[in-house]
Amino acid sequence: MKAKITSYLSRWTAWVPVLAVAALILTWGRDLPPPVVIVSGLLLAGAVLAAVHHAEVVAHKVGEPFGSLVLAVAVTIIEVALIVTLMISGGEKTQALARDTVFAAVMITLNGILGLSLLVGALRRRIAVFNPEGTGGALAAVATIATLSLVLPSFTTSRPGPQFSPAQLGFAAVASLALYLLFVLVQTRRHRDYFLPITTAGEVIEEEAHLDPPTGRAALTSLGLLLVALVAVVGLAKGVSPSIESAVAAAGLPQAVVGVVIALLVLLPETIAAVRAAARDRMQTSLNLALGSAMASIGLTIPAIAIAMIWLPGPLVLGLGGTQTVLLALTVVVGTLTVVPGRANVLQGGIHVGLLAVFLFLAASP
Repeated sequence: MKAKITSYLSRWTAWVPVLAVAALILTWGRDLPPPVVIVSGLLLAGAVLAAVHHAEVVAHKVGEPFGSLVLAVAVTIIEVALIVTLMISGGEKTQALARDTVFAAVMITLNGILGLSLLVGALRRRIAVFNPEGTGGALAAVATIATLSLVLPSFTTSRPGPQFSPAQLGFAAVASLALYLLFVLVQTRRHRDYFLPITTAGEVIEEEAHLDPPTGRAALTSLGLLLVALVAVVGLAKGVSPSIESAVAAAGLPQAVVGVVIALLVLLPETIAAVRAAARDRMQTSLNLALGSAMASIGLTIPAIAIAMIWLPGPLVLGLGGTQTVLLALTVVVGTLTVVPGRANVLQGGIHVGLLAVFLFLAASP
């Protein structure tokens, strides 16, 4: 009996998305009481975890660095869906939600995921070793897209306030997408070896020798369940979004905290995956996840939001404030000093985690 219960629970990634979709059907278009909101929130979190699990299964089938790419794109789809859902239902107070969420995602990935991964890798092996060519190129691309999409709107003069004109927004969207696609081409084709995990001794790991890849049927099943989980996440997010905003307002916190909550929600499973990879001495995989997620968060989210603005009312505020710009610049400088040597210890990991703590504190107390 105990074995049957264990086997049933081990298949939670299969039944949680289905249960979440069922809950979505039952609650769609209704005002939800607090108990139902709590249940929907738990199912939403479960669907996010299940989505990332199935993305990891598909990723294992296709191998690195394609695996990190699949996971990053899956997480970004969830992020875009949550942003658009909240912007549709939130009105004027969500004009800066895309900026807040994307910036939070960048800070969490470049400081939180990267810092924790370095800490785990360095504590396990004393020195965390990775490929500076691939990691440095990815960081340069993230810094370029972040500056183009989040910093420049505060300095352009075509529109009042920290926002692009329609032409500027279109150009920024196309440029961001083009840079992201160029990064993907380099990562998966031209310089794929720059993004393969290496051991502490510097030897390239082509594949996980101790893990058999899933069968084609298992990979297709996970792909289908991944799509189901994504549908559940989008729908349930729409149902619980008013409660999230009300809770933030009741706590007296700034509206930007909503974006931080979204980013923390969608990136938590990916953080777990990166830390696990670091614990297995796959530091390059961890950094691929961190920087790939940052890249996808900007390179895919900004074009998607730009398209959504065709029917979304109101202006789109993208430009960062002074405090946020300083934090972004400091993160890029520290990140550059971290990745250039190709080796890091607990000091670098601790610095990045400290920067994440500063960001979270200032988001709640600007």
